[in-house]
Amino acid sequence: MDTRFIGKSVQRKEGREKVTGTAQYVDDLTFPDMLHGATVRSAIPRGRIRGIRFGDGIPWDEFTIVQAKDIPGKNCIALLIDDQPCLAYELVNHPEEPILLLAHPDKYLLEEARRAVRIEIEPLPGVFTIEDSLARKEIVWGGDNIFKSFLIEKGNVDEVWASADLVIDGTYETGAQEQLYIEPQGMIARANEAEGVTVWGSLQCPYYVHKALVKLFGLAKERIRVVQTETGGGFGGKEEYPSMLAAHAALLAWKSHKPVKIVYDRAEDMVATTKRHPSRTLHRTAVTRDGKILAMDIDFTIDGGAYETLSPVVLSRGTIHAAGPYNCPHVRIRSRAVATNAPPHGAFRGFGAPQSVFAVERHLDRVAQAVGLAPDELRRRNFLREGDTLPFGQIVREKIDLAGLLTRALDLSDYHAKRARFQNENPSRAIKKGIGFAAFLHGAGFTGSGEEYLASEAFLEATPEGRVRVFAGSTEMGQGANTVFTQIAAESLGIECDQIEIVQPDTADVPNSGPTVASRTTMIVGGLVESAARAMRETLLRSELLKPGYDAGNFADACRQYIARFGALKSFVKYEHPADLHWDDVTYQGDAYSAYAWAIYVAEVSVEMRTAEVRVDDFVALQEIGKVINPTLAAGQIEGGVAQGIGLALYENVVWQQGRMMNGQMTNYIMPTSLDVPPIRVFFEEVPYGLGPGGAKGIGELPLDGTAPAIANAIAHATGSDIHRIPVTPEVLLEMLEQIHA
Repeated sequence: MDTRFIGKSVQRKEGREKVTGTAQYVDDLTFPDMLHGATVRSAIPRGRIRGIRFGDGIPWDEFTIVQAKDIPGKNCIALLIDDQPCLAYELVNHPEEPILLLAHPDKYLLEEARRAVRIEIEPLPGVFTIEDSLARKEIVWGGDNIFKSFLIEKGNVDEVWASADLVIDGTYETGAQEQLYIEPQGMIARANEAEGVTVWGSLQCPYYVHKALVKLFGLAKERIRVVQTETGGGFGGKEEYPSMLAAHAALLAWKSHKPVKIVYDRAEDMVATTKRHPSRTLHRTAVTRDGKILAMDIDFTIDGGAYETLSPVVLSRGTIHAAGPYNCPHVRIRSRAVATNAPPHGAFRGFGAPQSVFAVERHLDRVAQAVGLAPDELRRRNFLREGDTLPFGQIVREKIDLAGLLTRALDLSDYHAKRARFQNENPSRAIKKGIGFAAFLHGAGFTGSGEEYLASEAFLEATPEGRVRVFAGSTEMGQGANTVFTQIAAESLGIECDQIEIVQPDTADVPNSGPTVASRTTMIVGGLVESAARAMRETLLRSELLKPGYDAGNFADACRQYIARFGALKSFVKYEHPADLHWDDVTYQGDAYSAYAWAIYVAEVSVEMRTAEVRVDDFVALQEIGKVINPTLAAGQIEGGVAQGIGLALYENVVWQQGRMMNGQMTNYIMPTSLDVPPIRVFFEEVPYGLGPGGAKGIGELPLDGTAPAIANAIAHATGSDIHRIPVTPEVLLEMLEQIHA
């Protein structure tokens, strides 16, 4: 089908403002009489608060000071449950837990004051590893340290082990990862009893913040307003944490009766905010001698930190993706999120799937080795096909061709020739080469009944000048959402892209379109924009003010006449769940996602054997994501995700000590630079999805899933080592190399 804008790389909607420096980020904003805010935090991981002392030499009477007792509503950060306090008041459960807030006009004196506050805490024993939490060495949350657990079963794995030709076991671990958005967390609040509470900030989910502030202040919903400022990256790190920061700024503003700004520096942002959940996965796989997988028994655990936050939904996605894109008759997946005394872990691009996908893809290379098959041949013999059933009971209805996708990716990377050449040349080389791949899927949208529960909304409004304004709660944070919405609306209305205006998310104006997460923005909210645009067009055609074959000028004339004759021209839509999709939240069975993206990633690496340094030399990323709305933006999403995946695989090692991040600086938390990122060759296989806008699916999280296992498999090919933990820093790889010769 011919399109004017879908499938075209139109100009980025907010690009001019960003490159000219006129875009307004939160730290660019200022208000009359504005104060600066700061947070006084716990220095220990777990303990009982015994007192607070304010040091000498500080004019404390000039400061606004907020403690838990000053909170007008409930002392919690409302999310899934209310277990996390806004300010600790009796117990602290992790390092850097907020206890007290300060505000002052002079931000330099404010920092001196923060250092002068002494929190007296009686230490209590803590838990700092998954193993110790599971062993219940201390109970630090609930009755068993378990935030959430799942069980997914297909067939009966226990009946298979005795008759299997081979059973292969493996244990795999992934570390925490910092989101490292370019703009740190920041909020400005204005609050008083007469006007209510308004916050402006860098965030992904305005209505998450809105929900938290309603409960914290005990105010009616209409008295809370949340405005998204220009946001310099999020990657999940600005999904739930901005509720905490907004709460702190708003409490200081409420007590001082003045606007308050809090913007973290990089060090505070790194040590105090959420990160990717560390994980441990145990695999046991039964297989025939000819490589047919008979059973997969998977035990998946993530470290949630001190409070629940989003751990149950991170665990859910990781659990559902744990068996990969393979057809296996007997599958059991047991999973749980456990509590430790580290700052709460939270959302990060991929949302649990990168952890479990790393484990299954690394494990299947080991299974292939055990049965004497090439890694690609083992997968070909077990790939899902249309009509197969996933472990949670969903029947694959999409027309997928994973074998064809694999063939294309391996051809693009020259995989077979390179693999043979590297094996021949490596014995005589100090720098050994390897090539590996990962096959994976990623569900788009909220899991199971999530989208049905959210019931997202959006609307369009036309102006008398023929411009159309898009009102949605989805946020632009660099990923291109505003541009994609513009393309979808312009295509559906038959007008020009410059006639579309995307309204900045403000809970006083835009409806709740759900959070900007879960690879849902284009597919779900973009679908709402498409439906609303089509309905507006039909309204004008039915009124006969707009005739078929119209141009942009005719459309503007029709809008002006319609508004003059009938009043406002608006088109409201609400998400309607596909009638043929069903999910049971109790049994965790059914249609987990309405659509999946499918991908094969191939990595080529060099390993310096004396220093155990790894370099990625080439990377091929091939994916089927439905119709590509904007090729440049889509490729950018993949390239950025692969770069983050390289960091997860090789560099980004969070060093923990008693629950505290010890390397919370850019000098010693190592992320890949442009010199560490290889050419990333991005390719798309377009199979339009019938329920997606313009045929599109989700794309944002996909590239994080497959990058690390592809690199790990390439390192294993180069060195012969059993790569079972990431990041594969030189120290980790040296340890694994030593095990070969032990």
